[in-house]
Amino acid sequence: MARLDDAPPPAPVIAPASVPGIASILALQVGVVVIAALYLGRDVLVPITVAVILSFILTPLVNLLRRLRIGKTASVLLAALAALLVLMLLGAIIGTQLAELATSLPDYISTVQGKVEAIRAYGLQHFSGILRRFGVGAADVANGGGSAASSAAPSAAQNEAGEGGLQLGMLTTYLSPVLSPFATAGIIFMVSIFVLLQKEDLRDRMIRLFGSTDLHRTTVAMDDGARRLSRYFLTLLAINVGFGVVIGSGLWLIGVPNPILWGIMGMTLRFVPYVGPIIAATLPISLAAAVDPGWSMVVWTVGLFIATELVFNQVIEPLAYGRGTGLSTFAVIVSAIFWGWLWGPVGLILSMPLTLCLVVLGRHVERLEFLDVLLGDRPPLTPVESFYQRVLAGDADEAQDHAELLLQQRSLSSYYDEVALKGLQLAADDAERGALKGEQLERIRNTVNGLIMELGGYDDEEPDGDEADKKDPAGTPRDEKALGSAPPPDSVNEAVLPDAWRSDGAVLCLAGKGPLDEAAAAMLAQLLGKHGLGARVAAYRAASRQDITNLDISGVVMVCVSYLDIGGSPSHLRYLLRRLKRRLPGRPILVGLWPSDDATLKDKAAQAFIGADRYVISLAQAVQACVETAHADGAAVTQAEAKPALAAEPVLLAGSASPALA
Repeated sequence: MARLDDAPPPAPVIAPASVPGIASILALQVGVVVIAALYLGRDVLVPITVAVILSFILTPLVNLLRRLRIGKTASVLLAALAALLVLMLLGAIIGTQLAELATSLPDYISTVQGKVEAIRAYGLQHFSGILRRFGVGAADVANGGGSAASSAAPSAAQNEAGEGGLQLGMLTTYLSPVLSPFATAGIIFMVSIFVLLQKEDLRDRMIRLFGSTDLHRTTVAMDDGARRLSRYFLTLLAINVGFGVVIGSGLWLIGVPNPILWGIMGMTLRFVPYVGPIIAATLPISLAAAVDPGWSMVVWTVGLFIATELVFNQVIEPLAYGRGTGLSTFAVIVSAIFWGWLWGPVGLILSMPLTLCLVVLGRHVERLEFLDVLLGDRPPLTPVESFYQRVLAGDADEAQDHAELLLQQRSLSSYYDEVALKGLQLAADDAERGALKGEQLERIRNTVNGLIMELGGYDDEEPDGDEADKKDPAGTPRDEKALGSAPPPDSVNEAVLPDAWRSDGAVLCLAGKGPLDEAAAAMLAQLLGKHGLGARVAAYRAASRQDITNLDISGVVMVCVSYLDIGGSPSHLRYLLRRLKRRLPGRPILVGLWPSDDATLKDKAAQAFIGADRYVISLAQAVQACVETAHADGAAVTQAEAKPALAAEPVLLAGSASPALA
């Protein structure tokens, strides 16, 4: 008769999905109000935002001046004055360059017209034969070409009449944006000075507003965020200035007119992600085509921009920013569209700094963590969650690819312990509450078993240093949630192991009662094989009351029981061990309780009640325990052979009397 311990538990009831609460609706309303306020108040918010970002850029200069024993107020005023002088100098240079460009524009237009005519004549010459085949005569082509040419080419009188108006229009178009916004510039500098002078007071007010309940954590978060933003903005400014200097110098060597103007534009437009460098390259390339009657200047200009952008984007920026700017590619594109829609061209330029501010805020404020998830470059799922998602979907290829990427930085046992077992625990929890159906559990088992087979070619050892130093392509989090990389268990020389431990099935890896415990047992058996120990897997039903007498125990010298969850009641585990001890007397029994927070691991009385020789919480510990037991058993056998007088006495394997399991 079956005991109550073996009876299946009642089917759990899954709670229905909850509907959005009042808090979610209020959060949505607040978001709509904030976006509307950003749009309607852009005339006021844009100068304030620029002023705050400018204060971040000037903070290192202010700190440097204060280290030189200059007063706080004097340091702030000097830094603001230096920034104002730089901007005024850039404005004067841009105005001078635009005026010079406007005076030479008619000559450039004539050169472009000549190139257009040359391209058109070349096309007519080579395609006239094709046109004749369709019944179009050369005279018709020439007449059409002449009429088009006459219509396309303005008369000299028209050029002379429109020259003055064109120059005036160019001056109005390009000089007015430089000369008119003095009021806005004044507001920006006044707010920047105020922010720099009242930085500590503003920080205290923010702490009082958002984090008065945890002053230490909030202060550290704000200081860290301000330091990161200041360093990022200053680094970004330095990189873009260097880009502008290289572009300006290269265009000067090539011979493109107004190289200083294009260098400044390249520096400014590079603040706009992705499209900025393209826009910055379009204007000087067009000018090179208008200046040079040939095409060599155009080719050199295109090559200059491509080479410079590749060097800065692929070499200098990774060295300056480390592993990244903290923003995902999707976030950069979407933020550029969003801020450009809200605040126009200024919003497009400020999109990346503003988005970075939101990401830093999301990483330090728990309620705003969704900003980091949506916009940050850290993976949205942890490696454990990614593993569970892939095996739940039955995507064996993605699961293997994810595993191989993580194995570049950790041993196989570390991957199994830190990723695979924890992912199986998530699945076991879902199965316990009834969220997984039978076919889903079967799909998970098949996917995991297939993954274990595919990873059989990996050795359980730390990867080479060059591989371990690489950036984790799978996206291991780089914060306090990062995975550990425990060293693999120590191996022993297989030559010192007794033959009994190296034979197939020497260690019986018995699965627990859970639906996924057999997969954990298979991982343990594979790791034992990589350390020279023979192992085989047995299902839980093989040791049930009905089938325990049929359990194949030939060659078994140790038993390892794997449990992802003992279900809160250790009684069935106790009875399982009792059956195993009757069937395998004298063999040591190890129990692996993979959830490290299981109450049994902290209760010595519960451990004595269950009756195992040893308890471990990881596969690496289980392998190490088996290796130590095998080594101790080999040493005991050697001593017994050296003492013939004691040969008749029974030699205990590493059971309760073994020092390895004491």
